[in-house]
Order: sequence, then C-alpha cells, then structure tokens
Amino acid sequence: MNQTQAQDTHPSSGGLKYWLLIGAMTAVCLQWLVLRALHWEGNVILAAVLPGVAIFAAAYVLSWGADLLQMDVPQTLALALLALIAVLPEYAVDMYFAWMAGKDPSYMSWATANMTGSNRLLIGLGWPIVLAGYWWGTRKRVIVLEPHHKVEFRALFIATVYCFIIPLKGTLSLIDFFLLVAVFVYYLYGAMQAHVTEPELEGPAEYISQKGTTVRRLFTLFFFALAGITIFFSAEPFAEGLLSAGRVLGVEEFILVQWLAPLASESPEFIVAVLFALRGLSGASLGTLISSKVNQWTLLVGMLPLVFAISGGHMGPMRMDSRQVEEILLTAGQSFFALALVIDFTFSFKEALILLVLFSTQLFFTDPAVRYVYAVFYIVAGAAMLAFSRPRRESLLGLFRK
Repeated sequence: MNQTQAQDTHPSSGGLKYWLLIGAMTAVCLQWLVLRALHWEGNVILAAVLPGVAIFAAAYVLSWGADLLQMDVPQTLALALLALIAVLPEYAVDMYFAWMAGKDPSYMSWATANMTGSNRLLIGLGWPIVLAGYWWGTRKRVIVLEPHHKVEFRALFIATVYCFIIPLKGTLSLIDFFLLVAVFVYYLYGAMQAHVTEPELEGPAEYISQKGTTVRRLFTLFFFALAGITIFFSAEPFAEGLLSAGRVLGVEEFILVQWLAPLASESPEFIVAVLFALRGLSGASLGTLISSKVNQWTLLVGMLPLVFAISGGHMGPMRMDSRQVEEILLTAGQSFFALALVIDFTFSFKEALILLVLFSTQLFFTDPAVRYVYAVFYIVAGAAMLAFSRPRRESLLGLFRK
C-alpha cells in the first residue's frame, strides 16, 4: 500500500489534520462574511480585529491555491493571478477614490496618495520583510531568483520608465490607461509562455495534490474563490478600523490614506509572501511581491483615469497638484532603484536594509524639497549601479533578448 492509500485508509495518520486545518481556515474566513451579511455591529476593536483575522486566514488559503495552481500553469502566471486577487482591496480603495474624484475634486489627491503609498510600501517594507522571513526559515541571507522572473522585471522596467513621464505632464489620462494596461497584458502573455515546473508542495496542498487531477483543480478553484471573496469583503472594515485609530491619535488624513490604509489592504500579499519565505520558497516569496508591484504599477495606475472619466462623464484627464506630482516621481524613483538592485536576480540583506532605511526615513520628511532629494537619489543611485556593474547591465539588456 502506498503513502497516499495509507492516508486515505487511516486519515488520522496524516489526512485528518489537513482536513481540520482546511476546515478551520475556511471557518475563520466565513465568520466575517457571515457577520457582514447579518450587518453585525460590535465594538470598535472587534470590528477591526475580526476582518483582520479573516484576511490572515484568506492569505493562508490563497497560498495553498497558488501552490496547487503551479501544477497546471507556470509559476510566473500563478503568482500573477495570486497577486491580482491579493491586491483586490487596494483596487477597491483606489477605484472608490477615483470614482469620487470624478464627482468631487477634493477626492483627487486621495486616489494617488493611496496608490503611491501602496506601491512604495510593497518595496520599502515588503521586500525586506520577505528576506527576513526567508532568513528565519532557512538561515540564508540572500534570495536567488530563477531566470523566469525576467518576465516580471521586463514589465516592471517598461512601466517604471513610462511612469516617469506622468509627473512631467502632471496628468493621468486615458492614453496612460491604454499604454499601462497594454504593459500588463504583455506581462500576462509572457507569464503564460513560461514552462510549467513541478512545485515543492507541503501541508494541505501536498495532500490534496495526491487526490487526483479533478479534486485538485476543484480545490484550487475553491481556495482562490474563498480567499478572493474574503479579502474583498474584509479589506474595507479592516482599513476603516485602522483609520479610526489613526484619527483618534490625530494623524494627518493624507498620511492615513497613503500609509495606514495601504498597510491594511496590502496585508494579504505580505502574509502570502512571508509564508512562502518561511518555507524556503525564495522565488515564490519575493516573486509574489514583485508580481504585485507590476500589477499595481500597470493595471491599478492605468485604471484610475478610466474610472475618473466614467464617473465624471467626460474624457478629460485627472490633473494632479504639486504634491501628487512629487509622490509619483518619488514612487517611480524607488521602483527604478529597487529594480536596479535585483536585476542581477539576487536580493541580499544589505540591499534589503538599504531599501528599508530609505523608505522608513522618508516618512519623517513631508517637505517637498527633501522628498525630491530622495527621488533624485533613487534615480542617480539606480543609474550608477546599472552603469558601473557589468552583471547588472548585462541582466538588464538580457531582459529583452530571446
């Protein structure tokens, strides 16, 4: 009798614990969905904690779904789909602000504030956290990415170069929508061309993979659907709970929208990436956040002017003020610098520390002049790395070779 048969015959020997774990995570996800459907109104703390716990459980479920999906599609495509679901909260928040901005100009700055905050948070905090998790799980201080991740790098480079144009013209228009969405479609097409490799499965995903193709695919669909629905309906109350706490502490609204709300809405992909890192899956861990960055830097940014135009009933662009221009330039600069760091397909503790320090220190300076200094530093330092490091320069050129 093989191992799979043994588990089926004696579920207590292994299978039972996985079914219990799947059931527990499903119940934790559903508890908030049920409470929301019943219009439950509890105390302020529980109203923030319960959706947060649901998001955490959904991230676990999403990681199982991504593991199983890699048995049928390339890892790059699986991570792209995972990122698309994980950033649903961010889309919901930004699309709401863009829609309201089409009717009330006072909302204009919130849309770009949330978008730039989430993009910089992914790199400045997310990447270092993933490396810390990888070190904790493996004691290795460097993440080495596989060559197939050049699909993400290529899309990120194109989108970053284009996004430098946006602050120069001071608007987000339907032209930006078509071009950035085209980059996203190009990214998905490249992800679909990669080879399917056998993933390293463990836990519930490994157990379900032994149940046959039909059962595996049904559970893959179930995991993605459950996680997506949970994340979508839990993100807003979780973010609102954090925002309420911030207001009590007297934090500026722009800062709340730019940093506190994205911290809540970005939590699903952070959790998924850390779970991968703790298991020693370096490519999947950092690749998840890189995919999220590509997703948000193309599709999310591109959707803003479209939603704004539909809401306003006109074809005019979103016109940005000086603070919005500064924020987008700083975000593009950080994106360029981060790409220059990992373009050699490695990410070290030293590089993670640099990203974290640059990100965390800029939070204390809201003066435009200082933030322009950060943007210029990012651009100059990134260009210098590409100019004086032959491996990085050759890797960049290699992105566009077959």
